[in-house]
Amino acid sequence: MNKHLKFALLTTFIFTLFGLKMNAQLKSGDLVDGIAVVVGDEIILESDIEEQANYAQQQGASVADRCEFVESIINNKLLIYEAKRDTLIENRSAAIKENATQKYNQILSQFPDEKTMLSSYKFRTSYEMRNAIEKIDTDNYYGQMKYGRITEKADVTPNEVTDFFNIYRYQLPEVKDEVSLSQITMYPKLTDAHKAEIIARLNKIKQDILAGESFESQARIYSEDPGSAANGGLYTNIGRGKMVKPFEAAALNLQEGELSEPVESEFGYHLIQLVKKSGKMYDARHILLKAEPNADEIATARKELDSIRTLIMDGKLTFKEAAFRFSDDKQTKFNAGILTAEDGTDRIEKLDLPPTISYQIAGLNKGDITDVFQDTTRDRKVVSIVKVDDVIAAHRLDITTDYDRIKQLALNKKKNEMVEQWVKEKLPNVFISINDRYKTCTFKTDWRKTTATN
Repeated sequence: MNKHLKFALLTTFIFTLFGLKMNAQLKSGDLVDGIAVVVGDEIILESDIEEQANYAQQQGASVADRCEFVESIINNKLLIYEAKRDTLIENRSAAIKENATQKYNQILSQFPDEKTMLSSYKFRTSYEMRNAIEKIDTDNYYGQMKYGRITEKADVTPNEVTDFFNIYRYQLPEVKDEVSLSQITMYPKLTDAHKAEIIARLNKIKQDILAGESFESQARIYSEDPGSAANGGLYTNIGRGKMVKPFEAAALNLQEGELSEPVESEFGYHLIQLVKKSGKMYDARHILLKAEPNADEIATARKELDSIRTLIMDGKLTFKEAAFRFSDDKQTKFNAGILTAEDGTDRIEKLDLPPTISYQIAGLNKGDITDVFQDTTRDRKVVSIVKVDDVIAAHRLDITTDYDRIKQLALNKKKNEMVEQWVKEKLPNVFISINDRYKTCTFKTDWRKTTATN
C-alpha cells in the first residue's frame, strides 16, 4: 500500500541530469554493460538501471528490492513505447533537442571549462552528454504524456475519498510542521541614469559587431544569459509565444541577419539578431545585460515597501489588496500573494522553505508580518514582506483537516490501478524480452509469459 501513498507517479520516472553520476568507471567484478530488457523496440541497458538506481538513492529513495525497481522501469518503458506509437501525442523531437542544448549550456556555465564539466559528470565527449540529456528528456516527455492519456478521465467521488481514508487511515503519512504564507515582492526600479548606462554598454557592443566582431564571440564574452551565452547567444526553433513578448516582438520585426536596438524585458536589456525565420518558428541570437539594481535603488524599494507594510498594519489596506496592487511576482499577485507547495496546496513544510524566508518568519505567529527584507528570486534581487497566514503543527493526515491531500492520494491510487490494467491489456501485443539475469525475480506482472511479436 505504501506505493499508492506517494505523491509522485509510480509508473513515470522523472529524471534530471543535475547531480546524476552517469557512465561511472567500472570496478573490478562489475558487470559489463549489456541489454537487460527489450520492450517493443525500446531497449533498457544495465547501465540505465544502475544510473536510475543511483539517482533514486541520491534522492533518498530505497532501492533495496532490485526486482521491484527493474519492474517499475519496464512499466515506464512500455508507456514510452506506446506513446511513440500514439498519433495523438505530438512528436516534440526538435523542441526536446533544443532544450537539451540549453540544459547543456546551463550546466557548462557553472564550470570553468567544458573539460572540467565532462569529467565531473563522467562523460567522455560533449556529444555523449548532450545525447544523454536528450534521451532522458525524451523518455520523460513520452512517459508523462502516455500516463496522462491513460488517466485523463480518472476522478474520485467524496464517498471514494472517505472509503480510501477509512481503509488506509493508519498508513497515511505524517505531515511535518507546516505554514501557510503570503508575500509581496517588489523589484527595485533602476534610475534613468542607470538604465542609460546599460543601454550605452549594449550599443557599444552593437557597434563593435557592426564593425566586424562576430555576434557569437561578443555573446560569449558579455551575455549574462546562462542558457545561451556559451552557445554564442543562439536559440533555435523558437515557437511563437515561447519568449517574453518584448523579445519576440523585436525579433520578428527584424530581417534575417539584422540587429535590434536595445530591448528591455523583465530579464534586463537584450541585443537581438534574427538568424532565420521559417513559418511559425525562428532562430535568434541575443546578448543579455541584466538590470541589476544598485544599493541606492534597493534602499528606495525597501522604503516604498515599508510604507505599504505600514498601511497594512494600520488596517488601511488588506494584504490581499496590497499584493494585487504592488507585488511584482506574477505567480502570486493575482492569488492574494499566497505561496504554494509543489503539490499545489498552500501548506508548506517549514523544512522546505527557502533559508531566507525561514529565517524571517522564525518566532512569528499566525497573522504576523515580517519586516521588509532583501532576497533573490529567479536570479533577480527583490525586496519582500511575508505574512504568516497559518501555522500547522505536525500531524498524521486526517480527512477533517487534509481532505484535498487525501483526495489526491485516492486519485493517484485510482490512476495507478488504471495504468496497471492498461499494462495487462497491452502485454499480449507487445514483444517483451528480459535477460535471464532476472529469472529469479517474482514480478507483479508476469512479463515472461508474453510471447507477442512486435
